[in-house]
Amino acid sequence: MALLNPLRLALLGQLFVVFIIALIQSAWRVAIAALSPLESLKPAVVAVPLDLRTDLGIATLANLVSLTPGTTSLHVSDDRKTLYVHVLDNPGVEAVAQDIKGTFEGLIRRIEDV
Repeated sequence: MALLNPLRLALLGQLFVVFIIALIQSAWRVAIAALSPLESLKPAVVAVPLDLRTDLGIATLANLVSLTPGTTSLHVSDDRKTLYVHVLDNPGVEAVAQDIKGTFEGLIRRIEDV
């Protein structure tokens, strides 16, 4: 597993771009929620099932989630199969889990496989 593998570097670049886009979108949603007195937020703790295999992959995912406004990683289960995330506004448990898995986890998993 070479760190400077060209495919791995390309995937890391893609992950960085996806994170920046998610950061901007989330910051905008949190700003609107903070400035809107009519907004009714539904905070929740969501259990996100993990497909990642390495501690580095799980730590990377947890950090990306925590760095995204409106979400915070709370805990990883002892068996490393679930990440518990606090969300500021819960559109639905399945939607939150699919968003995290579809944006960050899928790319991290691909990086793990290279």
